[in-house]
Amino acid sequence: MKIPNNNLSFVADNKITEYLLSDIHEIGKHKADFFKRFGFDLSDVETFKYSLIQHSIDRDIEETKDSDFGIKYELKCEIKTPDDRNPCIVTVWIVENGQEEPKLVTAYPAK
Repeated sequence: MKIPNNNLSFVADNKITEYLLSDIHEIGKHKADFFKRFGFDLSDVETFKYSLIQHSIDRDIEETKDSDFGIKYELKCEIKTPDDRNPCIVTVWIVENGQEEPKLVTAYPAK
C-alpha cells in the first residue's frame, strides 16, 4: 500500500540543507556522511529532493503511526542515488491533520 496523495509529496529545501546534508547539525551530520557517500551534495539539492519524493511514490508503507499532528508513514528500501549504488533507506512522511500532502520528516540508512 502506498502513501495517500503521494503525487503531492513535499520536501522542504531546509530539510536537506540544514539537516540531511548538514555537516554541523548534531543529528543530521551523521546522515550527511551517509548520503554524501552516494553522491548527494548541497550543490544539487534538487536531485536529492527528487530522489526522496520518488521514494515516497515507489515504496510501500512499512509502518503507520498516529500522532497528535497527523499520520506518519514509514517507507523502506532502495533510493535512487547519483552514483547508482541505490542503498536501502528509511523515509518518514507525515500527512498533517487537515492536510493532504505528505511532508518529509526524516530519512536515514536502513539497518
